Amino acid sequence: MTEDLAADMKIDIRNARVIDPASGRDETVPVFIADGRIVALGAAPDGFRPDRTIDATGLVACPGLVDLAARLREPGLEYRATLESEMQAAVAGGVTSLACPPDTDPPLDEPGLVEMLKRRAESLRQARVYPLGALTLGLKGQKLSEMGELAEAGCVGFFHADAPLTDLNVLLQAMRYAATFGHTVWLRPQDAHLAHGGVAHEGEVSTRLGLPPIPAVAETVALHAILELAEATGARVHLARLSTARGVALVAAARARGLALTCDVGMHHLHLCDRDVGDFNPHMRLVPPLRDQRDRDALRRGLADGTIDAVCSDHAPVDDDAKQVPFGEAEPGATGLELLLPLVLQWGAQMKLPLAATLASVTSRPAGVLGIEAGTLGEGRAADLCLFDEARPWIVDPASLASQGRNSPFLGLEVTGRVTTTLVDGRIVYSG
Repeated sequence: MTEDLAADMKIDIRNARVIDPASGRDETVPVFIADGRIVALGAAPDGFRPDRTIDATGLVACPGLVDLAARLREPGLEYRATLESEMQAAVAGGVTSLACPPDTDPPLDEPGLVEMLKRRAESLRQARVYPLGALTLGLKGQKLSEMGELAEAGCVGFFHADAPLTDLNVLLQAMRYAATFGHTVWLRPQDAHLAHGGVAHEGEVSTRLGLPPIPAVAETVALHAILELAEATGARVHLARLSTARGVALVAAARARGLALTCDVGMHHLHLCDRDVGDFNPHMRLVPPLRDQRDRDALRRGLADGTIDAVCSDHAPVDDDAKQVPFGEAEPGATGLELLLPLVLQWGAQMKLPLAATLASVTSRPAGVLGIEAGTLGEGRAADLCLFDEARPWIVDPASLASQGRNSPFLGLEVTGRVTTTLVDGRIVYSG
């Protein structure tokens, strides 16, 4: 729930373990907030008189999470979710900055739509929203969008979401234009012809269940083309939602050649594989599909060693009716904003990483991908942060989720790590 919206409130957060991956800080120190900014860590500024003191004993204070993929379903898809519900889900999950893909209805291919979305989000005074503009008009893959106008309206990059982009000449022109004006092209690598009609990873499970397959080469063939064009044009490219071990290796090799390349992985792909589809569980219908165990393990290692820059929620709320159908007919997607923190903490613990390194994958590193001033607790920075109990277990119950989407592969399971307080611009926007 939102507890207090006063922008000028002075807050003293006491006894928290303060972790700032960007600076390497990991210590128990007070955090002092005034006028929406962090004014000091450690010693209070002269004359500081807090309006509110938060005793955060036993809690971690870290930068607000930065999510690279959260579908807010507006405009046009409000029957799946509303901006109000998904922004509440964001702050309940400790997410204070998020990028939203352009696959709305209509797609975000006009400056007016982008400006409307930003105004709506700002009026709610919760998480910060960074739209990704449509790479082509209508996401039809034929004519480039007006990237310059969209950037002026507030787009931080240009994405084709999950819509197929089969004409490589269009992609070449997009990269040339983006390279000229310093824009970032976002792409999810998947060859539309090789993936056509598929719903599950090509392997033993899809064969046994009789599900139309999507082979791993659908990703790697597309990756080869993207990387060649990126090298030829010098464009800055972000690869969204890697899903294969070979894809991770190709990214590592491309970076060694000096390509301006970043990439992310969806949080579900760090924990699940095609075997989890079980007996046609429609909640496991995701895009890209859950791959085999070797792919999952390579993704986990790639995120740990920095080959993969960040992990995202890949938040995609779907209405119940679209999931209560056979697997092959189910709408792909899963809710994720409120599960991002506990699932990242679980991955970090399993990989035996320091907590700061774990949190970097959802704070400073994705902020760097977006090129925004977020993901750090430095003095003078906006007071966007969250407090969480890393040891608190909770059950993923649909009724307890703020998101309008109740679809998740983790329903009914116990996870560990719960946000207690989220602040944006020094305002307490969530207290649970």
